[in-house]
Amino acid sequence: MIQVPETRISPPQQRHELQSAAALQTASASLKASEIRKFLLQRGNSALADRWFHVLMLLCALSIFGIVLLIAGELAIGSSLSWGQFGFDFFFKTYFDPYTHLPVYWDPVNGHFSALPFVYGTLVSSFLSLLIAVPLAIGVAVFLTEMCPGVLRGPLAFLTELLAAIPSIIYGLWAVFVLVPLLREYVNPLLTGSLGWTGLFSDDNPTGLGFVAAAVILAIMILPIISSLTREVMIAVPHSQREAVLALGATRWEMIRMGVLRNARIGIVGSVILGLGRALGETMAVTMVIGNTPEIHRSLLANGASMASVIANEYAEATSNLHRSALTEIGLALFVVTILVNAVARLLVWAVTRGAPARSR
Repeated sequence: MIQVPETRISPPQQRHELQSAAALQTASASLKASEIRKFLLQRGNSALADRWFHVLMLLCALSIFGIVLLIAGELAIGSSLSWGQFGFDFFFKTYFDPYTHLPVYWDPVNGHFSALPFVYGTLVSSFLSLLIAVPLAIGVAVFLTEMCPGVLRGPLAFLTELLAAIPSIIYGLWAVFVLVPLLREYVNPLLTGSLGWTGLFSDDNPTGLGFVAAAVILAIMILPIISSLTREVMIAVPHSQREAVLALGATRWEMIRMGVLRNARIGIVGSVILGLGRALGETMAVTMVIGNTPEIHRSLLANGASMASVIANEYAEATSNLHRSALTEIGLALFVVTILVNAVARLLVWAVTRGAPARSR
């Protein structure tokens, strides 16, 4: 057997090799640094470019406020004639016909303008849509967040949010040809027979249009907004809350109720208010199914009108400057209310989700 002589490296030689490797790394780093420095020197002084970039980004941010102020200013100028003649009574005043003694709210021919039936129709249809959409949206969010299998969670969340991308005119056409006949033939007679004694579902409208039809289509439209935001708020609840409740022996439902929904309730309220803001400003779908009658009825099956629908129906055919100014005043009121509602909703959602890391389950 041939023995290979053992080669030993002395400590001074080993240190020399380490120093050589470190020198190579230093030289490589200095070469890279010199290349970067060379690029920076060639392009010249960047202070002026940075300053212009800062100004440009600031202008982009301020343009949002400018657009809002321009819209508000134009609406205020356009509604000045109506404001000067009616003031705040425009939203509450009721005229009475001298011959029939019946209330007259909107009569452009005789110059009688009152936004009361439109405010009433907007509030009734919006809050009724919330009664329909909120339980369903929270149920969808709870299922997707806490109970849905991982394979189905992504497709179901995508389909739910896809509803928000459908144009409102498509919802309106579907409501006219599918929803309204169903309400007229099946749902409205059932409501009249079982709850007609309350006066809220009296059978005085055989068309199927009215507040209920508008509320149902609005509920479908605001469902993805409330559901997606509620899901985001529930995901922001720390897992330690769930684990702590389960460690105490709670069931899954008790864990969801006490560990998740209770901690997310402020954000859920914010998502509901944001859905309300969408419902208040919806135009085309509501215009196609609400009936467009400037009257106030106790029955939810009766025809009505909303603030957005009267603007869409009459602005192009306004018969006088006062008529156009009154419609613009309705638009101004709707604009201000929508901004305030959305601001409050965003603030509530932010109060829950601030500081929460972005994650998906």
